[in-house]
Amino acid sequence: MTIVERIDGRAYNETRPIKIIHETFGYSAGSVLFQIGYTKVLCSVTLQPTVPPFLKGKKTGWLNAEYAMLPTATKHRTQRATSAHRLQGRSVEISRLISRVLRTVVDLGSFGERTIVVDCDVLQADGGTRSAAITGASIALKKAQQRWLKNNTIDTPFLIDEVAAISVGKLDDAYLLDLNFSEDSSSDGDFNFILTKSNKILEIQGTAEKKALSWDDFESFKNLAVNGIKRIFDCINVQEERRRSSGRRNHAPMFSLQNRLNQNA
Repeated sequence: MTIVERIDGRAYNETRPIKIIHETFGYSAGSVLFQIGYTKVLCSVTLQPTVPPFLKGKKTGWLNAEYAMLPTATKHRTQRATSAHRLQGRSVEISRLISRVLRTVVDLGSFGERTIVVDCDVLQADGGTRSAAITGASIALKKAQQRWLKNNTIDTPFLIDEVAAISVGKLDDAYLLDLNFSEDSSSDGDFNFILTKSNKILEIQGTAEKKALSWDDFESFKNLAVNGIKRIFDCINVQEERRRSSGRRNHAPMFSLQNRLNQNA
C-alpha cells in the first residue's frame, strides 16, 4: 500500500481529533457542538406537536432534519440560502440524507403524531461536513431522548440504534480515512460510510473522481470506514464518561437566555 504524508501528520487510518460539547442551546431538548479537525457542526433537536399532512390520523410520528452552512463557514463567504429565497441543492440533498438515516434508527410509532426536528448548522467547514452532521445529530438525538423520558414528554425510548459517519478516499494510490478539504478536493475517489453502532449499513455514498475504482478499492474503503467509525463510537463513549464523572456538563449552554441574564447581572 502506498503511503502518503498527510498535511496534518496523521496516519492513513487516523481520524482528526474529535471534540464534543454538550447542551449548547438552552431551549433545545438535545444539542451538541460536534468538532472533527477544523470542521464544526452545531446540532440541535426539538419536538413539534404536529406531523406532515400525509401522516395526519395515522398515529405515527415523523423525523425531519435541516442542514445549512453558515455564510462564513468557508474561507470565501457563501450566500445565505434564505437570502437567496431558495435552498441550495447541496443543502437539500444533505438534509434529506440526515433525515433518511436517522428515521431508520427511530421507532416513529412510539411517540404519537409528533415530529422530531433535527437542525444541523455548519459553523466551520474543512471536509466531512455531512459525516460530522450525521454523527453530531445522532448524539443530540440521544440526549433529547434522555431529557424527554426524564420529563415524561415520551413514555418509551424511540432510538433503535446510534449512528456515525466517516469519509474515506484514495489519493495517489493511498487509502485515507476522514478526508479534510484539501485531501477531498484532490482525491481520485471518495466515499461516505454511514453505519450504526451495531455495525450495520445505513447508507454508502461514493464516486470516482478521476478514474474508475476497483472492487479492491471498495474493500479497502470499507475496512477503513468500519474501523474508523468504531473509533468514533469509542471516542463518544470516552467523552460521555468524562462528562458524567465531571458533573454531567462539560460546557454551559452557549445560547441560553439564562446565560445572558447571568452575564448581565
